[in-house]
Amino acid sequence: MLRKTLNASRLQQEVDRRIHRLQEVVEDGVKIHVPRPQLQEADATGCNWNMRHFGNAIGFERSVEGVLKAVRAEYNLSNEAKEKVDPFGD
Repeated sequence: MLRKTLNASRLQQEVDRRIHRLQEVVEDGVKIHVPRPQLQEADATGCNWNMRHFGNAIGFERSVEGVLKAVRAEYNLSNEAKEKVDPFGD
């Protein structure tokens, strides 16, 4: 399956949206901090990013992991994160 490509901000927003729509998260009224995705070499599934260190997620690790697995199967991180332009031309 071909993955859609999103930039880091949009990918972070998508994971955040899905986590905060989970019934157990809504019921508990918890706000889980979603970190920015980190670009990595594509893994065996073809996914080129991962997220670690979700904040305030104690007790929700399994749910967060389920969301992360689903989003990683659908999206790749755009390569623009690799291309940093030096504003000073060095």
